Amino acid sequence: MSLQTTNPKSDEEDLLFRLLRQLDVAPEASQRATAAAVGISLGRLNAQLRAAADAGLITISDRAGPDKRQRFAYSLTARGAVEKVRLTDQFLARKLAEYDALHAELTGSASGLVPIKHRTHPMQNNLAPIPELYVSYESAQKLKVEAGDLVSWDLTPRQICDLELLMNGGFNPLKGFLTEEDYDGVVENMRLADGSLWPMPITLDVNEDFAASLEAGQDIALRDQEGVILATMTVTDNWVPNKAREAEKVFGADDDAHPAVNYLHNHAGKVYLGGPVTGIQQPVHYDFRARRDTPNELRAYFRKMGWRKVVAFQTRNPLHRAHQELTFRAAKEAQANLLIHPVVGMTKPGDVDHFTRVRCYEAVLDKYPQSTTSMSLLNLAMRMAGPREAVWHGLIRANHGCTHFIVGRDHAGPGKNSAGEDFYGPYDAQDLFRAHQEEIGIEMVDFKHMVWVQERAQYEPMDEIQDKDDVTILNISGTELRRRLAEGLEIPEWFSFPEVVTELRKTKPPRAQQGFTVFFTGFSGSGKSTIANALMVKLMEMGGRPVTLLDGDIVRKNLSSELGFSKEHRDLNIRRIGYVASEITKNGGIAICAPIAPYATTRRAVREDIEAFGAFVEVHVATSIEECERRDRKGLYKLAREGKIKEFTGISDPYDVPVDPELSLETEGTDVDNCAHQVILKLESMGLISG
Repeated sequence: MSLQTTNPKSDEEDLLFRLLRQLDVAPEASQRATAAAVGISLGRLNAQLRAAADAGLITISDRAGPDKRQRFAYSLTARGAVEKVRLTDQFLARKLAEYDALHAELTGSASGLVPIKHRTHPMQNNLAPIPELYVSYESAQKLKVEAGDLVSWDLTPRQICDLELLMNGGFNPLKGFLTEEDYDGVVENMRLADGSLWPMPITLDVNEDFAASLEAGQDIALRDQEGVILATMTVTDNWVPNKAREAEKVFGADDDAHPAVNYLHNHAGKVYLGGPVTGIQQPVHYDFRARRDTPNELRAYFRKMGWRKVVAFQTRNPLHRAHQELTFRAAKEAQANLLIHPVVGMTKPGDVDHFTRVRCYEAVLDKYPQSTTSMSLLNLAMRMAGPREAVWHGLIRANHGCTHFIVGRDHAGPGKNSAGEDFYGPYDAQDLFRAHQEEIGIEMVDFKHMVWVQERAQYEPMDEIQDKDDVTILNISGTELRRRLAEGLEIPEWFSFPEVVTELRKTKPPRAQQGFTVFFTGFSGSGKSTIANALMVKLMEMGGRPVTLLDGDIVRKNLSSELGFSKEHRDLNIRRIGYVASEITKNGGIAICAPIAPYATTRRAVREDIEAFGAFVEVHVATSIEECERRDRKGLYKLAREGKIKEFTGISDPYDVPVDPELSLETEGTDVDNCAHQVILKLESMGLISG
């Protein structure tokens, strides 16, 4: 046997690890009990406690109670919780290396256990618990009080989704938001700095002012949108990323037609923060609480049920009969149990809302065998990143205890780019997943494109049908399904379940009964307000739905009176108009908006907000700047030419002409009634009003 040498630094760190762990799991224990558990004398314990307090790892407070021997109470700080996680990893890595060396000496071969730094490799047991970032309940209560005095960042909906999966282990091996070094590795080659596979940047994007107020090593509190503290974060990295590079590398193109690239450039903060996270409590979900499981909760369920092989089905759409056939086949092929694991966080703009989708899932769940099928909801903010997203989804499902994963044709594809072509090839996601399958630790099950064969009255994989020319092959695309729902047309039973169609029709009544928004845009004096007023009167004459006019000047007076005319304030004014219009649309009314709205990115953001609830009809009032200046009833153009009005659209500030509006109106030589009638005809052709 070889002689073992000791490392004083390692011994000290092991002692600190044992102390922090003991204070976290037994914060109320006496000093004598703590010293015994750690394995040191009382005198040395006191020295260690003082050192830990001086380093900011623990807090010492007076203990209230009758026992005078227990005068002090100890609890981990946010920094102490982070240090405990680091030391845990270090301790496990060293012990694993010692075991591996001993195994090799005794048997002549390596142990085969997976190194800690490659946790994305297959785990020895997919049912064993995985690390979480939460502190104990007692430490969380104390940490919550401390965090109340920290600088706070209010998380966006996407950041809340990311934080939840960081804290509960869904994003294992991440210990927090990526550092700059990790970010660079992920963007360039899908690798963290330690070499672990990770394809998606998980960063805390903030504004420049907030980032500038922070110092290296500072702790901040992370709050939800109600102000509840969910976690603390030690800010180790603070940098301005190259977003164009991120878009090219991660999403394949710096093209705003990609929803994640649009978010990156037009919604995300300009500065990224990185650093370890200490979880205090998970975000609160008031909906479908019984269906929401952490990775460890799912692993415990699989353990209880005796499931050794589990195939996960990722979906952001309602389940139809083709999906049922697909999942049946996948489970049979893998000889595995089935986990229906839909995303209920953020998906693609325009997708069916998750409330409706979950009701659809529950409506058909009894069509699956209960003993071999389960459903759980995943609060993930999708990026629609195609191939990289598929690998990411696989890692997440491996963390949830799954052994197999269904990867679809054009998995997590965002649709068409600015040139009208698909962002990714139909099988790019499967190819990239297959290349990293062993390291992900989960086996891919190819998504089969299922179609209905009428003569045999069954679903079959398209590429396995040998007699294509002799049979009738039927299929309904997502676009066609949406059209049938919008127009109240029949949806055949071979395509979907009646229970699913019923749920979808509740949310999507015939288009002529849905709310919608007509959004006029054009130069000042182009005639927007006049045409909008005429349209409002015509729609009110028809009746059936309430009509609201959100004219630019009226909104400025009643909703945005404190705003100026800088680009930032103009954007904010238009976003307010869009929010009000989205609420009107959601509740079945008609909103008519008539602002100038000069910036294309802002109009697109408003479109996305509204299209979540109904149709958005952009009408470009294409009156030339010369004609608008000739009309100039308010004298604004004259003042702008004289320099008395700054940042005036068309004179000293740009106007982004709509590229593809639903309707473009030429007002020169055309009376107002005719222009309003053109809008009515357009609404009829779109099925929004009855002819």
